[in-house]
Amino acid sequence: MKQKKIPMRMCVITRERFEKKDLLRVVRTPEGNVIVDDTHKANGRGAYLKKDKEVIEKARNNKLLDKTLEVTVPEEIYEELLKRIN
Repeated sequence: MKQKKIPMRMCVITRERFEKKDLLRVVRTPEGNVIVDDTHKANGRGAYLKKDKEVIEKARNNKLLDKTLEVTVPEEIYEELLKRIN
């Protein structure tokens, strides 16, 4: 029997590879809005983050998500990410 392929993605902060289900996805939609994507299928430019408070804080302090998504990420997105890891 053929083994099912496990989708792997890279955290934009730590550059580590994880299973897709173990990461949080933040998306810049075609309209320019920034959302947290639970389905991992939303349309737009996406970035994956490790489910770790330190990683999210590093992304906030260094504006790494802003650079990756090429848009200013609102503070509410970081707050929502922090809620989802707890």
